[in-house]
Amino acid sequence: MTRGFTPRALGEVAIRCRDYTAMVDFYENMIGLTVLEGGSRGVAPQRITFFHLGESFGGHTAVLALFEDVEGTAHNGTGSSLHHIALSLPWDEQDGAKTWLEAHGLPVRFQDFDWVGWRGLFTCDPDGNTVELVAAVPEGRTG
Repeated sequence: MTRGFTPRALGEVAIRCRDYTAMVDFYENMIGLTVLEGGSRGVAPQRITFFHLGESFGGHTAVLALFEDVEGTAHNGTGSSLHHIALSLPWDEQDGAKTWLEAHGLPVRFQDFDWVGWRGLFTCDPDGNTVELVAAVPEGRTG
């Protein structure tokens, strides 16, 4: 028997949030994601927000979903099995992102991934999750 399917793209990343309001504010106002049309639902303590990440595959939109932690079971930051979330942006916007995040008091650091030709700009969201803004290094440049 053959498998008969091949996943082709990321469709959604969902995070259960300890501080839902701060998390929505961070991803909308610090990172600059756009709420998917009709993507904010519910009232406390069962709010959900879906942010548009771009086209995925086969007509599906890639999203970042933030769920308010109703049960108090969120294990974000170092207590989570989530290592980090990476969002892509152009190389020439990374320095501006660094300046923006630092101006708002957020810790930032660059890391080069020479083996694949990427440079990551890392920070943390309000729940302590690591967020990477990753860009491909232009040919002929180094991180």
